[in-house]
Formats: sequence, structure tokens, C-alpha cells
Amino acid sequence: MLSVFDLIAILLVLTALFGWVNHRLIRLPHTIGLLMMGLVASLVLVGVELLFPDETVYEQLIDLLRRIDFQSTVLEGMLGFLLFAGALHVDLAVLRSRAWAVGSMATLGVLISTAIVGVGFWLAAGALGVALPFTWALVFGALISPTDPVAVLSTLKAVRVPETLETDMIGESLFNDGVGVVIFTVVLAVAAGAAGEGIDPLHVAELFFVEALGGALLGLAAGYVAYKGMEAIDDYPIEVLLSLALVTGTYALATHLHLSGPIAMVVAGLLIGNHGQRHAMSDRTQRYLFGFWTLIDEILNSVLFLLIGLEVLVLRFDLSFLWLAAAAVPLVLCARLAAVAVPVGLLSRTQRFIPGTIPCLTWGGLRGGISVALALSIPEVAEKSTILAATYTVVIFTIVVQGLSLRALVARVVRSDG
Repeated sequence: MLSVFDLIAILLVLTALFGWVNHRLIRLPHTIGLLMMGLVASLVLVGVELLFPDETVYEQLIDLLRRIDFQSTVLEGMLGFLLFAGALHVDLAVLRSRAWAVGSMATLGVLISTAIVGVGFWLAAGALGVALPFTWALVFGALISPTDPVAVLSTLKAVRVPETLETDMIGESLFNDGVGVVIFTVVLAVAAGAAGEGIDPLHVAELFFVEALGGALLGLAAGYVAYKGMEAIDDYPIEVLLSLALVTGTYALATHLHLSGPIAMVVAGLLIGNHGQRHAMSDRTQRYLFGFWTLIDEILNSVLFLLIGLEVLVLRFDLSFLWLAAAAVPLVLCARLAAVAVPVGLLSRTQRFIPGTIPCLTWGGLRGGISVALALSIPEVAEKSTILAATYTVVIFTIVVQGLSLRALVARVVRSDG
């Protein structure tokens, strides 16, 4: 029986080995290279199992991966660290200047996309003869609509874009992730309870605002406490430890209070990375603390993308859903276009957008491990297999195809804003 330490050791060894091979031989962007190598390794193992059904290696590897609860690993483990690390490096002054653009895309945009994907997926399922209730189609729309900050941030490290556009992409991905998780929670509760008593719209709205605003207030309060603690001392090991305590303690508290942990992490990260950096940290502490979180971000990113590639071994795909899963890709892209174009169109008279903003934000709306984790968190209902197949197809397409071609698109359609 493998221990938790054994599982972590195996993952880190595979991540380091695949990362080295990609850097030396394949030379794809680091996270995309890891995902593709994990995916190829999974497909090779599937092929080996089909050719040699008597071999037990395949079953042993599947059993190993099943011991890793992907949903809990991402949503209750990695996500808080990755969101805090991402928010830590965002310039709050620049983000504040883009507040309306970021806020509208992270809220109105996610709602628009959820509605379009939900309706479109329901109609496509009906046309293809797949039984899928409308409420469960909306669940898919909710989990696939927010862009994944992990995927977006890792891709932007390899793609140079103007500062205004970069702020829009990063800010939206950080905040729409938290908003998206809240919307998913609400829609899932509606779908799971659709066969029971009626749904109270006021209760649904209350649940949404309590989770979202409560998470933001919790992140602000916890971040301020950590900031004051850092301000009172000048000892970088303790200050780094305080930042770790801030992330783990706040995320755990948000979970127990049924508040949005992702939004709490983004708010706390912005406070520590901006106000805390200027007023509570010496130059030495800044160097160690930001370096520490950069390494945490890189390591967890690497492990997460490898896990996404390997997860194909344990996800239960039904080939009868293949056409519906393929249809989800253009549907999600169309919904993303509307989710970007509507807020940009509404704000274009008062907010400056550089040429090429809409195509770049549309094509740069990557999905990743968070969408897969949300899909895996769905109860064991008949609709889960359909949603999982569509989710995984969209995630692989956005990371591999859109992620690898984003640089060329930016070079073609964007003119620098100086």
C-alpha cells in the first residue's frame, strides 16, 4: 500500500523527468509540454493494455492514479496556493485602472457564457440523441465558462502582450475563477435538487452574493492581519511562514464558512503583493518571499499540468459522447466571444481597449485543471460521464491548440499600446 509520501514522490519524479526531457528535446512551453507528455504516456498505456490485455501494469497505474483525488488535490489543495501566488505579482494600481473591464468580464461575461453554453449544449445533446436535462447542461456551462488562471498565467509567461491586455487577461482569470466556482456551486445545487422541491430565486441570489462577497471580505481581513504581522517584524523566514499560514488558514476557514476560498486568496494576494510589499517588507524579505511563491507557483503548475495529461487514464469516457464532446469546443469558443465582446462593447466609450483585444481575449480564454476538478466533483449521476467527456475535450483543446497558437495571434492582431 503506497503512502501519501510515496504518491507525492512518484509525481515529483515524473514531473522532473518529463520537464527535463521537454526542455532538452521537445522544447514546448513548459506546462504545455508536460501536459502533452502526460497525455501521450496515457494513450501509449491504453494502447499497451489493448494489445496485451493480460498485463497488469496498466491496472496498477490506474490504481495508483485513483489514489490521487484530482478534485480534492486541485480545489482543496493547489488552488489556494496558485491563486495567491498569481495575485501576489499583480500591480494593483494597474488593475484598478482596468477595474470595470476586469469586473464586467469576470461577472457579466461568465454569466453570458454559462447561459450560451448551457442552452447550446442542451440543444446539441438533443440533436445527437443524448439524454441531458437542461439544468445539467447549465452545470457544464458554469464549470467551463471561467478561464483558468493557472493556464492563463503559465501561457502568458511565454507570450509577450501589451500591459493593458495582459492586465485584462490576468485580472479576469483571477476573479472569474472565484465567481465561476460560486456560480457552479449554485447551479449544481439547482440541478441536484431539481427533482425535489422548487428553487427559490432569492435564495439562489443570496447564496451567490454571500459566498462571493463573504470570500472577498474574509480575504481582506485575513490579508490585513498578515500585513500587520509582517509590518511589526523584519525576519524573512517568519514572514514567509506568515504568508503560508495566511493561504492555508484562510482557505480552510473559507471552506468551513461556505465562503469563496478562491476570491479570498485573490484579495489577500493583492493586498500582500502591493500594500504589504511597499510598507511591511524589507528588500531582503521581498526577495525571499516573492522568490518562494514564484517557486511554489512553478512547481505546482508543473505537477498540475502533468496530472491533467495523466488523468485520461482514469476518466470514464463513453465513445457515444464523442460527437457531443467535439461539438462543445466551437460552442465554448462562440460563448467566449460573446462573453468578451459584450462587456468590451459596453465599456468601449469610457474604457480604452487596444486593437485586437476581443480576438486575443477570446482565443486566450484557456481552461484547465479547475474545470476538470469541478466536473469530477459532480455527484455520481447519469449525466456526469457526458459532462466529463466534454470538459476534458475542451480543456485539452484550449491548452494545446489555443495555448500554442496564442503567440502568433497576438503578433498578428495586436498593436502595442506603448
